[in-house]
Amino acid sequence: MKVQEEVVSQEQKAADVKLPLSAQVRREIIAWFWVGLAFLLINGAVGQARVIPSGSMEKTLLVGDHLIMSRIGYDAGVPFTSWHVPLWRNPKRQQIVIFIPPYAPEQTDLIKRVIGLPGDTLDIRDGAVWINGQKLNETYTTGPTEPAPQNGAPPGMTDLKFPYLVPNNCYFAMGDNRGNSYDSRFWGCVPRQDIIGTPVMIYMSLNAPPDAWEPGQLGERISAYGHALFHPAEVRWGRLFRTF
Repeated sequence: MKVQEEVVSQEQKAADVKLPLSAQVRREIIAWFWVGLAFLLINGAVGQARVIPSGSMEKTLLVGDHLIMSRIGYDAGVPFTSWHVPLWRNPKRQQIVIFIPPYAPEQTDLIKRVIGLPGDTLDIRDGAVWINGQKLNETYTTGPTEPAPQNGAPPGMTDLKFPYLVPNNCYFAMGDNRGNSYDSRFWGCVPRQDIIGTPVMIYMSLNAPPDAWEPGQLGERISAYGHALFHPAEVRWGRLFRTF
């Protein structure tokens, strides 16, 4: 059997040698094209990486947490474009989701926790959230929950009034750090079509300046990675591989 395999291998090598250089180059280009296409399809429809740039989800997620996001069942998109298609899965209450900001689709994606589902009557009083008249048990929050400050909505939007009826095909989302989260209390619910996925696992967590994780800060981000390489204590080792 080994002799036959060696004969086949030698024949394959001989065939490769016989190919003109241009044909070999063309074959390599085609092979790498399919590898690249497979990567783009996986990136657009299966999973992507995200990093937490702000403290709105503390204590659940910290600034500098690096996440693997799953898009399976939630959304499929075409890489390097804004075109995407919502799929069949809908988030559950208290599930963490990643979504396109409804008030500014061109900005970077947000990550919050789903609190109100379509058809829910949501109220905020006594420092807590009430869903359909029942107080919601939330062990993950930092600080009491309060309505958005007066005149807290963006220009052109009105402040929400509570109790609030969550519209159909829409989700009320809030950060866990209730005193430091710009969320549905300010700009309203998240349309289902804007929800693109959910976090699966923390694969890296770095204690670095928050500016390093802001969009467009490539130099600061590379500096943070380099600093962690020579100072391993900057890595929050205990947070690695946490799942959701």
